[in-house]
Amino acid sequence: MFHSDQGCHYTSQMFRQQIWNYQIKQSMSRRGNCWDNAPMERFFRSLKSEWIPRTGYASLEQARQKINDYIVGYYSQVRPHQHNAGLSPAAAEQQFWN
Repeated sequence: MFHSDQGCHYTSQMFRQQIWNYQIKQSMSRRGNCWDNAPMERFFRSLKSEWIPRTGYASLEQARQKINDYIVGYYSQVRPHQHNAGLSPAAAEQQFWN
């Protein structure tokens, strides 16, 4: 799933064909409704302010690895989320299923 706003770069034929080629479903916010994309905007703010160094990464491979570590490791397993009463998403889901 690839979620974005309706910017011209996301609605262009070339971009949409690339998404289709990779068998990714595209999702777009409703026109003029900034609240549709709020959860993703918040996630990227956290990623940029908590994890990505100001100087960037030394290579694309390092960026991929470190960002994967953030999403799969820290953000999902460790980072407390206010919405979850201070629990990480993994802990909140576990609590739900218990």
